[in-house]
Amino acid sequence: MASIAGTIKDFRQLDLLAAGDTVVHRLDARAKVLVTLAFILAVVSVHKYELAALFPFFLYPAVLMALGNLSPRYIVKKILVVLPFAVMVGMFNPLFDQTVLVRLGPFVISGGWLSFASILVRSMLTVGGALILVAVTGFPAICHALDQLGMPRIFTVQLLFLYRYLFVLTEEGGRTARARELRAFGKKGLGLSSYGSLISHLLLRTWLRAERIHLAMLARGFAGEFHPRRITRFGVRDIFFLAGWSGLFLLFRLVNVSQILGMIVTGGRG
Repeated sequence: MASIAGTIKDFRQLDLLAAGDTVVHRLDARAKVLVTLAFILAVVSVHKYELAALFPFFLYPAVLMALGNLSPRYIVKKILVVLPFAVMVGMFNPLFDQTVLVRLGPFVISGGWLSFASILVRSMLTVGGALILVAVTGFPAICHALDQLGMPRIFTVQLLFLYRYLFVLTEEGGRTARARELRAFGKKGLGLSSYGSLISHLLLRTWLRAERIHLAMLARGFAGEFHPRRITRFGVRDIFFLAGWSGLFLLFRLVNVSQILGMIVTGGRG
């Protein structure tokens, strides 16, 4: 429980990063959401064997991290948290797809290994793009942008509640786990048999906490709408940002830039 609480608490840093005042932070949230969506769609649509075609897409997160004054180390650490799930998805590809596609002297690379590596690279790109979006925009502003783009308000409000009170639930769970450990003598009461009672108490505490939060929101006049901290307008620079990056993603998707650069470096030999 402590490790989960520490991980969730560390994600609070994204909210602090979103309060920055760089050129990327000042862009309209709708433009950043649409560019991130175009980026993810372009990345996932690349053929599973075209591993080299994915590498030019690293330009987008690199530029945004530089302009948004984000720490690459922090973003990479967050990506590594979810990377094991990508490994689980593609770990059996080399066993099921053994078609030889690349020969490097005595070594051969099958299609399964290429698709496995492609899954890992795509995961790094898409998760990194999503994290950078939250870090330079903020999750409340993203939900407001989705609402402006036509997503049903009930869905955006639920997303915002889920994000905001995930930390509350984690804190409640951490306090319950600490209380359980303090009341245990040695190893007594710390076995699997006590988890049923622990989860029951957590459910009751969460239910009561949710009722108090709901009454507090009604007392403050909540009417199903959240107001973002930063009000922006979709201007000319947002149009250039959206059109420029979308066009570049389309170019990367239609043209294998890595192959062209390799031919230039090698003088056309291949």
